[in-house]
Amino acid sequence: MTTVPADPYPYDFDLASTALLIIDMQRDFVEPGGFGETLGNDVSHLQAVIPPLAAVLARARAIGMPVIHTREGHVPDLSDCPPAKLNRGEPSLRIGAPGPKGRILVRGEYGHDIIDDLAPLPGELVVDKPGKGSFHGTNLGVELADLGVTSLVVTGVTTEVCVHTTVREANDRGYECLVLSDCVGSYFPEFQRVGLQMISAQGGIFGWVAPSSAFLAALPSPVDTAVPSPQEVPS
Repeated sequence: MTTVPADPYPYDFDLASTALLIIDMQRDFVEPGGFGETLGNDVSHLQAVIPPLAAVLARARAIGMPVIHTREGHVPDLSDCPPAKLNRGEPSLRIGAPGPKGRILVRGEYGHDIIDDLAPLPGELVVDKPGKGSFHGTNLGVELADLGVTSLVVTGVTTEVCVHTTVREANDRGYECLVLSDCVGSYFPEFQRVGLQMISAQGGIFGWVAPSSAFLAALPSPVDTAVPSPQEVPS
């Protein structure tokens, strides 16, 4: 077992059954000129997540940890977007409307895709979700079961919406979640602070919270986890 110093107490996990989950690091949410900024949000708070998350992603890949990306968005005819979600916001800026980076939150549009700094590699799972939670309307649960995953290291945006919803869904399904505090972000600093506190409150009611530095320090080096080549296997 691997142990990470965390709030409210150390997080123990088995590397063999742990995956890195990266939630909705999409251009529409994160980049200047995207949907998030058109709503009046300061995207610099989300931009700050990118460097530490990129470091975690690089290490996860180096040690062979499964990496799962999610994207929130809808099919082009919006048939998977309920009115309760569609009718939010200014009419000219609602889901499906033309935006600075294509139709807002529509699958296949430029803004819907993941930012270049965190772009999925071939073979990495990308889950397209129609809602805020990563399990709702997706095959994520099946994919995790196929991988033998029971623990999730959760990152992405936004802390109080899609991250929170996913962690709550995961908790109800029996997954142990570690949320990396500097690898999740909110447009609102107060939401970020309270959102993280809510996860670890009451003895870790939804999961654990730790900085990425603590997580990285607990991981083995890539050399320690490398699969030996045929020449290195003892005869």
